[in-house]
Amino acid sequence: MPATDLGPELLRLARAAIAHHLGLGPAPEPGADPRLGERGATFVTLMLEGELRGCIGSLRRTRALGADVIANAIAAASQDPRFPPLDADEFAQVEVEVSLLSEPEFIDFADEADLLRQLRPFEDGLILFAGCRSATFLPQVWSQLPQPEMFLAALKCKAGMPVERPVDGLMAARYNVRKWHESRAEAS
Repeated sequence: MPATDLGPELLRLARAAIAHHLGLGPAPEPGADPRLGERGATFVTLMLEGELRGCIGSLRRTRALGADVIANAIAAASQDPRFPPLDADEFAQVEVEVSLLSEPEFIDFADEADLLRQLRPFEDGLILFAGCRSATFLPQVWSQLPQPEMFLAALKCKAGMPVERPVDGLMAARYNVRKWHESRAEAS
């Protein structure tokens, strides 16, 4: 396997996928790096003027890494239910970030206090599950919610779980990410 950093290629694929989706460029072509053909899970985050503009991703490695980045980039630009679809004017200003996720590992915990003790702020991405509800936060969210109690409460809220009391049957998994972010000059 090549020892080169995969980040620039993932960023290029994400930007090219969005450009193609908006009718601004050719279809993205994954490069020759064999790692792009291996299964991978990514999140693509779009930032506009320092604010979130879209974020969609995969928690499980179900498709080739190159295909996963392309699909998630298009979805972040057009299917994030929190935002209207990205337009060509915004695309010229948006900054792209790609996060490559490790395989999630379940956390064994006795209760929510025990889960809080096991969290590694600024390192762990966290997935919560209970019944048919689930949600995740990437490790980057720790910068906005640096206290484990705040992080867990906001994630429970995102999942539609009660924040003020323990959740029956709560399960959690953690993952790490390698992330790459375009510099402002690259996004222009």
